[in-house]
Amino acid sequence: MSISSRFAVGIHILALIKLNKEGVTSSEFLASSVNTNPAVIRKLMGMLKKAGLIEVHPGIAGAKLAKELSEITLFDVYKAVNVVQEKELFSIHDNPNPDCPIGRNIQNTIEPLFSAAQFAMEKVLRSLTLEDVVKDIAIKENILL
Repeated sequence: MSISSRFAVGIHILALIKLNKEGVTSSEFLASSVNTNPAVIRKLMGMLKKAGLIEVHPGIAGAKLAKELSEITLFDVYKAVNVVQEKELFSIHDNPNPDCPIGRNIQNTIEPLFSAAQFAMEKVLRSLTLEDVVKDIAIKENILL
């Protein structure tokens, strides 16, 4: 099982909003790039708006970034689209057998390891910005920013 694709799609939406300088970034346009249903895009755009990452106006097609690229970290996107709850990236199985030495100890042994791994991943996401993503795409596609 992997974490929700909402994170990758959220980054996709934000990058496309920035790079689509000549057109209207409607949910239909974004959905065609993501290759999904516009309703999925609208739901994610609502989450991104609530987090203060984009500006959208009811009845008006299109969206724009609410902050500079360099001010939006990948951690901001990760949190905005509710990929996981706090300290719950990794699930620990419930009710292991208490009569087994492994079952008795597995949860309190691996929980701090999982927390450390999640903390490390989130630290990396805090150090990367949407600007890093957009610049890489622009280089690959020879797009002037």
